[in-house]
Amino acid sequence: MLTLAHFLTLGALLFCLSAAGIFLNRKNVIILLMCIELMLLAVNMNFVAFSRFLGNLDGQVFVFFILTVAAAEAAIGLAILVVVFRNRQTINVAELDDLKG
Repeated sequence: MLTLAHFLTLGALLFCLSAAGIFLNRKNVIILLMCIELMLLAVNMNFVAFSRFLGNLDGQVFVFFILTVAAAEAAIGLAILVVVFRNRQTINVAELDDLKG
């Protein structure tokens, strides 16, 4: 039998893994975007777990909004990444610092 603690532990583990991925990998933009998506999915798992175990649908409604924002973020982020790659021929974050105004 899976309890709420199991889901919260898995969500915390995924969140910590994605936070570590953001701090450890500062070179590849695609991996940074994947870590942000994993972070949002960990939060979604916690929302669904609380919603299920409390018998309230509010958490699941928030998940739909978060998934919508995550899909838009992924689409816009990848579009910007394609434009930057076409102009610079690299997606290395360290080499994109001259975009500062």
